[in-house]
Amino acid sequence: MNKKENYCSKEHLMFLKSQRRNKLKIVFWRISAFLIFLILWELAARYKFIDSFLVSSPSRVLKTLINLNNNGEFWSNILVTVIETTIGFIFGTILGVLISIILWWFDTVEKISEPYLIILNALPKVALGPIIIVWMGSGTGAIITMSLLISVVVTVINILSGFKNVDENKLLLMRSFGASKFQILQKIILPTNFSNIISTLKINVGMSLIGVITGEFLVATKGIGYLIIYGGQVFKLDLVVTGIFILAVIASLIYIAVAKLESYFTKFRK
Repeated sequence: MNKKENYCSKEHLMFLKSQRRNKLKIVFWRISAFLIFLILWELAARYKFIDSFLVSSPSRVLKTLINLNNNGEFWSNILVTVIETTIGFIFGTILGVLISIILWWFDTVEKISEPYLIILNALPKVALGPIIIVWMGSGTGAIITMSLLISVVVTVINILSGFKNVDENKLLLMRSFGASKFQILQKIILPTNFSNIISTLKINVGMSLIGVITGEFLVATKGIGYLIIYGGQVFKLDLVVTGIFILAVIASLIYIAVAKLESYFTKFRK
């Protein structure tokens, strides 16, 4: 029992224990569901219910992972994708927040740019691939640019929407006391949108990874996207499934890191 619990009532202690049990139960069933899926997948492949050449199997994925590690291709490819995703994620988020603040600050500019943001969001970014390659070259710059294009627009749309949906009564109250636009931003807009910004960060994890993999499909000679596209070209579908599995792990770890960051800032705000 920690120090905080010494000052709690019995009812509150029971509630805390119940919350812990529920969390453990959820973790247990999450892990169990994943393990059951792997077992059923392996059994279906072994007993020929599915074609293991087309959909692979957990044992074949494990074998591919071991081969990649032995060939020295495992960590080098993961590192390339993680670095590119992290750069795209960080810069995409920072740029998105800054652009959102600028558009909120200048109402006329926001109204002018609104249809263009919607068009950019709907536009398939892979269609811009050839132009990006010509502009940035066939290297890391093109991949990160692709990631930025995908993540920045989503960030701006989500965060700007949150800025615009702040309670008008709070804004009127601040203005009635003579608050400047910067003070309204600092005291009302940003604090009110804390959870919205964190949610956008979580979305950006996936968006940045999608951008990086799309870029790697087009120009890379290293990275998980390269392994997937190469595996598809030479019909090594075990390599494709292994690449997808690695991407799922990377996305999960980055998501967990963002969730930890959320917990830290939530405690800090309290």
